[in-house]
Amino acid sequence: MSVTIRLTRAGGKKVPFYRVVAADSRSPRDGRFIEQLGVYDPLRDPVEFRVDGPRLQHWLSVGAVPSETVSQLLRRQRRAAPASPPAA
Repeated sequence: MSVTIRLTRAGGKKVPFYRVVAADSRSPRDGRFIEQLGVYDPLRDPVEFRVDGPRLQHWLSVGAVPSETVSQLLRRQRRAAPASPPAA
C-alpha cells in the first residue's frame, strides 16, 4: 500500500473546501482516507491552510508522499511563516 498526502474536495457547488488527508494512493479523490491532517480553504481572504504538523511529520517519516499541490501549499506556508527568534 502506497500512502499519499493529498486534498479531498468538500463544500458545495462553486464553493470548494478541501481537506488534507493521508489516503491510499489507489482510492478515489473523494473516497476513503486513513486520517485527516488539515484543511485548505481557497475562498477565504487570506487563504486558509492549516495542517497538524506532528501528524504530517509522522506520515512523511513512514514513507507517505505528498501530492504536487500539497507540496506547493506546504512550501508556501513555510515561506510565509515568520522566522522564530533565537532562544536566549
